[in-house]
Amino acid sequence: MARTDLALTTLGHRIRHHRTARGLTLEALGAEVGVAGSQLSLIENGRREPKLSLLQAIARACGTDLGDLLSDEPPSRRAALEIELARAQDSPVFRQLGIPPVRVTRSMSDETLSSIIGLHRELQRRESEAIATPEEARRANTELRLRMRGENNYIGAIEQIAQQQLQAAGHAGGALTHRTVSTMAERLGLQLIYVSDLPASTRSLTDLENGRIYLPPASVPGGHGLRSMALQAIAHQLLEHASPTSYADFLRQRLEINYFAAACLIPEGAGVEFLQQAKKERNLAVEDFRDAFGVTHESAALRMTNLMTEHLGMRLHFLRVEEDGAIARAYENDGLPLPQDVTGSVEGLPVCRRFQARAALRAQNRPTEEHQYTDTPAGSFWCATQTGSSASGGFSISVGVPYQDTRWWRGRETTARASSTCPDEACCRRPTGEAAARWSGRAWPSARVHTHMFSPLPRGAFPGVDEIEVYDFLERHAAEPGLTRPPRR
Repeated sequence: MARTDLALTTLGHRIRHHRTARGLTLEALGAEVGVAGSQLSLIENGRREPKLSLLQAIARACGTDLGDLLSDEPPSRRAALEIELARAQDSPVFRQLGIPPVRVTRSMSDETLSSIIGLHRELQRRESEAIATPEEARRANTELRLRMRGENNYIGAIEQIAQQQLQAAGHAGGALTHRTVSTMAERLGLQLIYVSDLPASTRSLTDLENGRIYLPPASVPGGHGLRSMALQAIAHQLLEHASPTSYADFLRQRLEINYFAAACLIPEGAGVEFLQQAKKERNLAVEDFRDAFGVTHESAALRMTNLMTEHLGMRLHFLRVEEDGAIARAYENDGLPLPQDVTGSVEGLPVCRRFQARAALRAQNRPTEEHQYTDTPAGSFWCATQTGSSASGGFSISVGVPYQDTRWWRGRETTARASSTCPDEACCRRPTGEAAARWSGRAWPSARVHTHMFSPLPRGAFPGVDEIEVYDFLERHAAEPGLTRPPRR
């Protein structure tokens, strides 16, 4: 239903509400305002738009004012139900079914209307779920990335919540301990429990009924991963997240819980103080930032994107590139040219072969950190790259800045330099004429399909996870002896 039609329907309901409250029939009101009752009926049913002068006369006759008649709010619960049903039955989702719409009568109960509307809501939900394609996911991710870039990748409200929780848990400084994270959970009435049979589709699972956060056992004793997962689970409760209603909502929640975990592992005050001192000494380095707070190289690099533009006035870029050269994660506000698809998304696309983020993965001997200057059509950039490996293969983490800010970073004296003309395909995406002539029509590679193309999109009560597996897990553990819910403080 078009917005004008919806407004006329609401207006009609408000006129009828005030007319009947005044005890007037259509004919009686028509006589007072100078129109036929049949004309008023068309207006009340949203089929005719009245002139302003007629609306003013109707308002006077009904003992109300024009602003009240023009309000967007339905005048009653019954009116709200009828308007929602009319809107649902006019939607493309319903019309394409070819089912005749339900005609609302006075004798139809509110309960009947509510039941029909519930069916329409479920129909719309399933349709929305069905069209949550990879393209929609990429668009939502792009919109979120661009919005965060406009805000310097900084969320002040979450920084404040993290600071309050750390202070309340007694964290005085240094690396955040597992004990402090447990205390933060206990303050919310939650207990951290490590189990080996966590559902495969989950990273953690919170049992709100019994006050438990289930986590996997640490693969590396004392590893930072479990602190981060526990903090993310805690963040869902602190930020009062509800079940996501769209993929964009799902991504926003993931960003917020990751941000909260980062803000706890590297508190804003201590993190900014460390970076400012390193800049003063012209010795900025991701590895020092990482070691100072006991986090992963990737976490330290991402946390720099939260703090450095906002507090140091320095623009920068971050890249995580997989072994095959595809971008897994990216952030930039310094103008570094990155590949983009038609949706504006960069994830999954191959980064330039000249970028160190990709070149470092081809090196036989990978040192702790490599540095490189890269000349691009958008200017010259410097970066520091660290490589690593995971169960899915190798990857690189790069942080870089425009040439003019290189003077603050360790590794600026490097002589390594490359030149990129991407997005020009001749730079690194088109084979040389000799190679093309040699192999064209003589080879047939079988492409590897990226698993992210088939990743399930959010659905159900627990977006992106197997609900049956989740509920079976909760049933097994809910009645475990010796586990008591910590009192909420």
